[in-house]
Amino acid sequence: MQTLSYADGVITMIDQTALPQQEIWLEIDNVADLVGAIKRLSVRGAPAIGVAGAYGIAMAALLHDPSTDSEAFEAAVHDIREARPTAVNLAHTVDRVAPIARTDPAAALAEAHAIRDEELHASIAMGELGADLVLELAQKAQVRTMTICNTGGLATVARGTALAVIQTLHERGVLTEAIPLETRPLLQGGRLTTWELERMGAPFRLIVDSAGPFLLARGAADVVLIGADRIAANGDTANKIGSFSLALAAKHAGVPFIVVAPESTIDMKTDDGDAIEIEDRGPHEVASVRDTPIAPVGTNAINPAFDVTPASLITAIVTDKRIVRVADGETL
Repeated sequence: MQTLSYADGVITMIDQTALPQQEIWLEIDNVADLVGAIKRLSVRGAPAIGVAGAYGIAMAALLHDPSTDSEAFEAAVHDIREARPTAVNLAHTVDRVAPIARTDPAAALAEAHAIRDEELHASIAMGELGADLVLELAQKAQVRTMTICNTGGLATVARGTALAVIQTLHERGVLTEAIPLETRPLLQGGRLTTWELERMGAPFRLIVDSAGPFLLARGAADVVLIGADRIAANGDTANKIGSFSLALAAKHAGVPFIVVAPESTIDMKTDDGDAIEIEDRGPHEVASVRDTPIAPVGTNAINPAFDVTPASLITAIVTDKRIVRVADGETL
């Protein structure tokens, strides 16, 4: 299913904060509500945020004609672009659609639709390229995969990035098991990836984050597949916190560590991982689970939403257009 769409000035999206207990669809018709949905992770995943941002600019141009109300339109552009700083797709799509909207709002909507279609096609391509690579590297007829966070259709509009590879392996009949990490503090793996794996009928077992490295060392998976929120020019990759730990463990265990992301996630203007801004989301998410406190009131916390995996720990980067074998010395 497509998890995000736009029609008649309204962005419709599934509220990922309510899953898996409830399937709630939000109808958003103003910029403030869109920015709020992005910040609270009702829509999340770099490609999906990018599509939401593109539709947001088209919606803003409809609400605030850039030719007569440029101040309000530019404020909307700024607010959407800055809603989340780490995922580069959002900035890319806003910067792509906003110049068109300033001169032709109707053309801006067409461009936003084009971005959505590109992500749909990219998910299919990444699934096929990634599945081919996994089977080549694993050298097995049946494979076991490990993944973190949520990288399926919820994160990309349809199918996904890393989870698209897992789905393709399942559709080919070669997936023995998928092992998703729960992904603290917001449990995107436990809540969302399991929901998507169950919908596709794939075999899976959920694990706590801290079990991932140990299980890799014990040979529980043949490959680790992650998504990305930003890939720097040198291949350093920002992804959900916990990805770096898996990369270190995969290196120790001799297991391929593959990053799967569309070309739109590559940021050649960012030289390396040190230059990637890492969002800290504050103590509430760490000190509570879905608004239920698990620590004393007032407990402070360090809560980076992402970490950076150095290119030296990455076996390959799979995009919708190519496979970059980083471990073999290939570069972006």
